[in-house]
This record gives sequence, structure tokens and C-alpha cells, in this order.
Amino acid sequence: MSSKTAVVVLSDPSTGTEEALGRVFNALASAWEFAQGGEALVLFQGAGTRWPAVLADPAHPAHELYTAVKKQVATVASGGCATVFGATEGVEGEEIKQISQNQAPGTPGVASIRELVQSGYHVLTF
Repeated sequence: MSSKTAVVVLSDPSTGTEEALGRVFNALASAWEFAQGGEALVLFQGAGTRWPAVLADPAHPAHELYTAVKKQVATVASGGCATVFGATEGVEGEEIKQISQNQAPGTPGVASIRELVQSGYHVLTF
């Protein structure tokens, strides 16, 4: 039986810290690894929705890994988070599907972690 793993990226690239880079780098590396023996999904959520535009830059140290992961792993972003954090253009520019099943009050709808768990995903957060 193959495993299903959802890797949720919450770190904020706008901080410019090594910690933020380390989180997204390890999230992508984990998604890559889990995809080798099962199903993996990368979800950019919260301030993490800012990452796709940053990672699209060929000069970024995680660009090659990001590109490889996008080719092999389903990659989505929280639609409501992209709106709130001003990342919609970057998400759309990278052709990443936006999801917003969780219609939490006061939001335009965010990605549902509950739905991932109910669908059998193990959830890792970075």
C-alpha cells in the first residue's frame, strides 16, 4: 500500500532568513522523497503562498529542486491565503492550482487540512 503525504509550506520568504529558506528547501526535499514511494502533495498556505514567485527565479538556490518537484508532485496553494498575503499573481504565474474548500468565516476560503487528513494524507508542516 502506498503512502500519501501532504507537505504544507507556511514559512514566509519575505523574512529573507536562512530559517525560511531551510524550511522551504526541506519541504521540497521531503515532498520529492515521499513521491518516490507514494503520493505526495505540496500545499503553499499562509505566507507560504509567496514562495512560488520567489522559487521561479532561476538564480534562487532552491529553484532546481522546486522545478523538479513541480514536475513530479501535485502542487497547490490556498486561494484565500494567496489573496490575503498578496501572492495571487505569483501563484497564477506559476500555474499553481488554488484551492479553498475551507470556507472559514471572514476568509475567501482557504485550503482544507481536514480534507487532506480525511483523504488519507499524512500532513507535514514547514
